[in-house]
Parts: sequence; C-alpha cells; structure tokens
Amino acid sequence: MSPEPLPRSPHGSESNHHSPSEVEFEQALSEAERTLQALKERYTQIKRARRRQAQLQRRRELIKKELRSNSKHTQLQAELKQIKEQLETIELNLESHLFSWGSLKEPFWQAVRFGGLGVLIGWLLKSCT
Repeated sequence: MSPEPLPRSPHGSESNHHSPSEVEFEQALSEAERTLQALKERYTQIKRARRRQAQLQRRRELIKKELRSNSKHTQLQAELKQIKEQLETIELNLESHLFSWGSLKEPFWQAVRFGGLGVLIGWLLKSCT
C-alpha cells in the first residue's frame, strides 16, 4: 500500500501558507547560510594572505643574505623595502578583518539587550521590596 500524495493547491505547487515560526526559522537559516559563506570566504582570504606572507618573508631573508655577500645593494634594498611594505599591508589586513564591527555587532546587541533586561528586573525587584 503506497502513501497518499499530499494535497496540492490549484496552481500545482504546494501551499505557500507558512506559520510565523516557519518564516522566522527560514529567515534564521538563510542568515546562518550567509554568515557561513562569509566566514568561508574570509577563511580563504586569510589562508591566501598567510601563504603570501610566508613567501615574502622567505624572499626577504634571501635578499638579506644576498645583501651581505653581493654588491647590488641598491636594487636589492629597493626590493627589500617593497617586500617590507607588502608584509605590513598584509599584516594590517589580517588584523583589521579579525576584529570588524560585523563580528562584534551581534554580541554587542545581545549584551545591550540582556544588560537592559537585567536592569529592568533589578528595578522591579527593588520596587517590590
């Protein structure tokens, strides 16, 4: 005996009537998916930046060794300066993305919400005594 098919709306698709809790769940799920995707992208950026940082640091060490034993000082010093600037930029990008307003926004508002709720409960308890 096979299960009976679910009733369909006259337009041939399932009913679009969702309860408010289903809509909220779908919105929360959608937001979680967007957040996960952003986190994956950020992780990829960090991995790429760290690889580049390691490459530049290795190149910097090679240049320093060549400077000690070579007479092409001006060309090597210019390249060393350029590498140093790129490393500083990478480090700045890594630091700035780890502590952005987006990553602190939700915990901040939760602290405000629950802190305010705590103050209200405290006032209510004090007025009851």
